[in-house]
Amino acid sequence: MRKDELLDAAEELLCDQGSAALTLAAVADRAGVSKGGLLYHYASKEALIKGMVERLIDDFDELMAAQPDQTYTGRYLGATLASVRSGRLRRWAVVTGASGNLFLLAPLREAMTRWHREKLGEEPDPVAAQIVRLACEGLWDVASHDPELNTEDDLQALEGRLRALLEPPA
Repeated sequence: MRKDELLDAAEELLCDQGSAALTLAAVADRAGVSKGGLLYHYASKEALIKGMVERLIDDFDELMAAQPDQTYTGRYLGATLASVRSGRLRRWAVVTGASGNLFLLAPLREAMTRWHREKLGEEPDPVAAQIVRLACEGLWDVASHDPELNTEDDLQALEGRLRALLEPPA
């Protein structure tokens, strides 16, 4: 069994039953492996949660790298919208809600700091770039709790308005 399949099983369990249901035995059962098979990859519940958090960060970094935009904030916006459209946001809410342990969330805090400070001073309008990045966080948060709120038309309208903010001043 690959690590991603174990992490998928843990995320599905959290989505279906909540953080109280996240036990190693339940994850192993959901993944169809023995508890020993799970322990081979993740020696504790904390290690499993840390693995989920680290995967989320890596996934978002990969989405950002795949964006064609020239500016960092444009790539951040594109990656956020790709995440919302794909339903990946649900993972973030589940993992952060499940952890409750600041040590386990440290990699996420570091990533958030990087995502919000990276190249901000290099943007044509740093204030507009910060507004867009903060708007992305709001979109992430709301979509995590109400994934049906925005239609594709809504997302396109939001994207257009946010991208307009990133246009260099005339």
